[in-house]
Amino acid sequence: MLYRFKKMTDAAGVGTRWCPRELRHTFVSLMSDSGVHVEKITDLVGHRTTVVTETVYRHQLRPAVENGAERMQDIFADALVVPA
Repeated sequence: MLYRFKKMTDAAGVGTRWCPRELRHTFVSLMSDSGVHVEKITDLVGHRTTVVTETVYRHQLRPAVENGAERMQDIFADALVVPA
């Protein structure tokens, strides 16, 4: 199964370093970030309760992206400062 999965990801142009588990995490995180209720996400991924969905799979993407972008902005701003 993993061999076939890696062939598909390679054919899709995203390389062969992916595994199905990563897609589940990404799916849950994207759905959550898009405002889908955790109960619906839980149903879609086949969990019995929301506990696993919330504690293991759901990662908040927007704060991480925003914090990362702000940090990169600081780094580049510091790099562009010309010493006197």
